[in-house]
Amino acid sequence: MSSFTHFNEQGRAKMVDISEKSDTVRTAIAKTSVTVNKTIYEQIVDNKISKGDVLAVSQVAGIMAAKKTSELIPMCHPLSLKGVDISFGWSVGTDQYKLEITVSVKTKGSTGVEMEALTAASVCALTVYDMCKAVDKGMIIGPTYLAEKTGGKNGDFKRESLNS
Repeated sequence: MSSFTHFNEQGRAKMVDISEKSDTVRTAIAKTSVTVNKTIYEQIVDNKISKGDVLAVSQVAGIMAAKKTSELIPMCHPLSLKGVDISFGWSVGTDQYKLEITVSVKTKGSTGVEMEALTAASVCALTVYDMCKAVDKGMIIGPTYLAEKTGGKNGDFKRESLNS
């Protein structure tokens, strides 16, 4: 079993020892989206959702989620994050209104921040859903994915498209 990094000699889960890894600057960018109907789109843009400013609350929820990732994902190490930035954009079609969420996370440490970025993106989207579900429960979340990461022994990663 020793060839698996997250299993001990008894074949049980363990947190990997990263004490010998070098501290480097590490970044990750995750993306997701929430597809909503026209009514929700208009109410978010006009700040008319009864629970409050959807994007502001979602942004704070995402930052909080990035900071608490190790409490949610069992094998994640607690990290000292150096920055979390969340941005929103709308993709509006004829009958489609998609809120695009981009999360950037940065640290200087011995392990990456991919899970923190993905967790933040997911919680942002879930917060949008929670705040708007009284208007319509038919919203669609996703796809959620890692778009880019830098640093670490495995090097950089940049997704060219969702299909790559």
